[in-house]
Amino acid sequence: MLSVTPEKQRSRFPEIGDGSGLGPADAFYREEVALALRNRGMPLEGLRYPITPTGMHYLLVHFDIPYVEAGEYSLEIGGLVERPVTLSLEDLRRRPAVKTPVTMECAGNGRALLEPRPISQPWHLEAVGTAEWTGTRLGDLLLEAGVKDEAGEILFTGLDRGVQSDEVQEYQRSLTLAEAMREEVLLIYEMNGQPLEPQHGYPLRLVVPGWYGMTSVKWLARIEAIQGPFEGYQMMGSYRYSNNADDAGEPVTLQKVRSLMVPPGIPDFATRVRLVDAGEVTLRGRAWAGRLEVVGVDVSTDGGDSWSPADLEEPVGTFAWRGWQYKWHARPGRHTLCVRAGDNEGNLQPFEQLWTYLGMGNNMVQRVDVIVE
Repeated sequence: MLSVTPEKQRSRFPEIGDGSGLGPADAFYREEVALALRNRGMPLEGLRYPITPTGMHYLLVHFDIPYVEAGEYSLEIGGLVERPVTLSLEDLRRRPAVKTPVTMECAGNGRALLEPRPISQPWHLEAVGTAEWTGTRLGDLLLEAGVKDEAGEILFTGLDRGVQSDEVQEYQRSLTLAEAMREEVLLIYEMNGQPLEPQHGYPLRLVVPGWYGMTSVKWLARIEAIQGPFEGYQMMGSYRYSNNADDAGEPVTLQKVRSLMVPPGIPDFATRVRLVDAGEVTLRGRAWAGRLEVVGVDVSTDGGDSWSPADLEEPVGTFAWRGWQYKWHARPGRHTLCVRAGDNEGNLQPFEQLWTYLGMGNNMVQRVDVIVE
């Protein structure tokens, strides 16, 4: 079992910075840039697609992408079960298939916009995408294996292995048994109608709709029923709402309500400031709320001083985003466009940042600078 001390939390990037875990406002460390080169985001113009093309979907790989031969792959289901089982990929593909669109977002989306900035994968707003996933229900397999009464959690172990906070580890996350048994939780072997690509978890991954992306373990090797709670690094040392290195904080779980806009017009290459022709402009984007329902999207064309409702489209799926659009009469000058969404439990995106030490769950309002000519 892994233990996480404050000293280890402070050493997430021990070779860079001043040891605070925070970076300068206007520059990124070489190591952060290297992470950004490995892990791509979805260009925001990708919001035009109801289903994100696979090559545009955001990607986060914690360690290395494992190389797996399909014919040699097997999934072990064991631990506190009556009937342990080992399944090949073909065994899983022969089971009843479920296909569903799911919006997946990294819990650190927006981290690079925070002040002060947590040192880690430097996401702006692009760590999101909606794919159509095909697989089989996890709960059915757990029922067939016969999870014992003393089991309280299901532990998922990926084939990716590396070092984080001085711990050699396999990537592991757990869910409570009740969460793992929800009918929407799937073992996935296809993305957008094609076999999973290596970087997206080939040959098999977990997808947990409504949760932030860290929960959907890729390159699944083992599923184990355990008594719990599991206290591995990815549960206790990362993906926490903490205020400083010494604060254990609360775990990151379900997605918060969020909306994003397709930046209108054309961009300046370096600054990404938008150039827009005067006249009527249709602003478009997507909004999502995890397990909850998006019930409204508001747009501001004056930097958040006033808001107007946008028109909503039908959701792409129960756990997928819905489109919105707004007609704007663009007048010459410089403008800051903003968008915010609200859900059916009364949650509204905040205008100011939600700051946490690890940069998690920040769903503040998007701002897009525009020059109208």
